[in-house]
Amino acid sequence: MQEFVVLVDENDQEIGQMEKMEAHEKALLHRAFSVMVFNSKNELLLQKRAYSKYHSGGLWTNTTCSHPRPGETILEAGVRRLNEEMGMTCELTKAFSFIYKAELDQGLTEYELDHVMVGFSDETPHLNLEEANAFKWMSLSDLKKDMMQHPQLYTAWFKILIDQHFETIQQHLNYEMSQN
Repeated sequence: MQEFVVLVDENDQEIGQMEKMEAHEKALLHRAFSVMVFNSKNELLLQKRAYSKYHSGGLWTNTTCSHPRPGETILEAGVRRLNEEMGMTCELTKAFSFIYKAELDQGLTEYELDHVMVGFSDETPHLNLEEANAFKWMSLSDLKKDMMQHPQLYTAWFKILIDQHFETIQQHLNYEMSQN
């Protein structure tokens, strides 16, 4: 089954659709999302991508990430993929967006307007082994240290997300925790 991504301009206005692999081969800007689920200890749920993934197999990354389908909202897509990949559900809220470009393996390039969503859960994931082959919970400070010491273990977009938006994530996390 072919998957399509939503091509966008830098203001997130839809300008078309394209088959996912073609968009990555041509490095065209498209809509994406990253979900970050935290537990009651303020630890982030990480997944290790399945080795069989079409790129970045075996690397650690945020809880889940993907592309919304044409006609699907960001929040709908985040909830769908969280369930499909990690076998869990929780309420998600949009935190912020950013644009990044990163060359990957297999001659592919991620050029994405990435919508970051945050959720909270103490649920134990039930992994879809076609998507992820391991998970772990990690504090943001430990994650940042480990990422600096072992950058080769993490996906390109996750390194950009943590490196460039660490304070924003921390502020959003602190705000959400103060509301509960």
